[in-house]
Amino acid sequence: MSGRGSPAPERSSSGGQTGEAKAVAQPSDSVSVRGVSYTVRERVGPWWNISLYHKKWTRQILKDVSFHVESGQMMGILGNSGSGKTTLLDAISGRLGHKDNFGGVYVNGRQLKKEQFRDCFSYVPQSDALLSFLTIQESLTYTALLTLHKCSDDFIKKKVDAVMAELSLSHIADKIIGSRILVGISGGERRRVSIAAQLLQDPKVMLLDEPTTGLDCLTANQIVSLLSELAHRHRIVIITIHQPRSELFRLFDKIAIMSFGEMVFCGNPMEMITFFSDCGYSCPEPSNPFDFYVDLTSVDTRSKERELETYSRVQVIVSAYKNSEIFGKVLAAIERTKGMKELPPIPFKNKDSPSAFYKLWILLRRTTRNFSRDKMGIIMRLLQNLLFGLFVVFFLLRLRNDLVKGAVQDRVGLVYQCVSAPPYTGMLNAVALFPPLRAISDQESKDGLYKKWQMLIAYIVHFLPFSVISVAIFSTFIYWTAGLYPDASRFGIFFAVVLASHVIGELLTLVILGVVQNPNIVQSGVVLLSSAGVIVGTGLVRTIEEMPTPFKILSYLTFQKYSSEVLIVNEFYGLNFTCGGANSSTAINAACIFSHGIEFIEKNFPDALSRFTIDFLILYAFLPGLAIIAILSFKIRERIIGRQ
Repeated sequence: MSGRGSPAPERSSSGGQTGEAKAVAQPSDSVSVRGVSYTVRERVGPWWNISLYHKKWTRQILKDVSFHVESGQMMGILGNSGSGKTTLLDAISGRLGHKDNFGGVYVNGRQLKKEQFRDCFSYVPQSDALLSFLTIQESLTYTALLTLHKCSDDFIKKKVDAVMAELSLSHIADKIIGSRILVGISGGERRRVSIAAQLLQDPKVMLLDEPTTGLDCLTANQIVSLLSELAHRHRIVIITIHQPRSELFRLFDKIAIMSFGEMVFCGNPMEMITFFSDCGYSCPEPSNPFDFYVDLTSVDTRSKERELETYSRVQVIVSAYKNSEIFGKVLAAIERTKGMKELPPIPFKNKDSPSAFYKLWILLRRTTRNFSRDKMGIIMRLLQNLLFGLFVVFFLLRLRNDLVKGAVQDRVGLVYQCVSAPPYTGMLNAVALFPPLRAISDQESKDGLYKKWQMLIAYIVHFLPFSVISVAIFSTFIYWTAGLYPDASRFGIFFAVVLASHVIGELLTLVILGVVQNPNIVQSGVVLLSSAGVIVGTGLVRTIEEMPTPFKILSYLTFQKYSSEVLIVNEFYGLNFTCGGANSSTAINAACIFSHGIEFIEKNFPDALSRFTIDFLILYAFLPGLAIIAILSFKIRERIIGRQ
């Protein structure tokens, strides 16, 4: 690059004239950050070092950061990893906990209240949260439907088309977004889709966390050029950026450099070159000014001597900046904006959102359309229970009534499998399908599009038909093929019990997913809970009457207790056994201890026959109970994240 970025002053001058022309037509918006600081308390050592783990130390992430930016400007925040760039962006957007967050964020001279941040700023995180099987146009249309209220379909279509045209997405509007394993659009196009989703809310202030991360140089340049164009359409754009190319030098109206949580410099590109030259650090002609000045203001921690040397250098530069005319102008601009007699209103995003019920309907439509295109996913969801049933049937072949040939043992084993396996397949569905939806709801709920529990309800309503069909296929095959009690009403009860167990497994997984981020830990936790429930609750491994009292009490908290008792009564009641042949006597063969199924019920499951209806109702009471607990877990998680 021309090391000094000579075109920058010309652009700055013309940009200023453009800004003055805009000011005549409409008032200029501004964002002012004054004295923002943020501290966290961290544990000194890891959990396995008990003495250090219980000790905490206070670390200052941000220290007295101030800057001022106006509409029509794009500001880039530079700095090495750990310099506080993303934390500063989170502080500006109100996503940090207010307990250890000091200072003020002002928009048009008005200090924002806690509940106003979300309605004022659009935030594009570093990672793109998008549904893989939707097209670009579908993804943006659903976002628009969640954002805009009482707007015709024609208006929403025109709005989406306009945003896609603004971000050069119109020519790929019908392409699938894709994922790591599904071929779709490129990384740069995904980033533009994320930006387009924010533009649908008509924001005046846009914050983007490292929008060029993971992109090649050409695509990164295109993204930054696009953001610059958006800024010059009467918006404020603030981005963090790690290693910008020298060609981007002229695109930034303001550049801020962070180091160890402190603002080392903030001003326009030419002021940056002049400031560091006055400090005795002129940028060599062939060098990239971004790289040179970021390296200059970084602390080298490879050795204690280098760390002290570089930290002292940074502090000298910080002190020079705080005493400079550039910083004085920043403070003066902040005070001038705050001191205006008639403060312009805060430019909120579009707040005309639909009703909660309508949002649920849109989320259900979006979720269904996305998953309905996953061909292999649908096949597995519908047939996974059947595949398990095939294995069981091929192992048992067909049930018999001869006690010598395992009439009781085979039936008990089949009931055991029908109680334990369906919850596990439900868990597999939730672990595979819900985490991507949770990631999207984390982002969109922070943007105020809906509440996280609304996404949860939409997913529950979506998976219920698949569960019914999958369990119906499994139940029909295994019941009539294995030769369970040949009665249509009993088949209906069998189907209802297996369906409840399958859905309970998925709901239990959703409950844990509400509080635990890692799906692998969730999967392990659900498997352990289900295994414990089968052992304690069914009475098939050890009869409940022989269990210690604490386990007897725990068994009433497991759904497996009620499902196993219902299935046992459903199968064994009214069943007559033989013993080695028609002429054999039960007294001759030691294996022939039961001649009727009701004898087995009374011996191993006392009073189960009288509790049949109650057990069935209690089993189905688990469904709304777990659904409510899942909703509460997501509400609690949302509040905890909001307070952090």
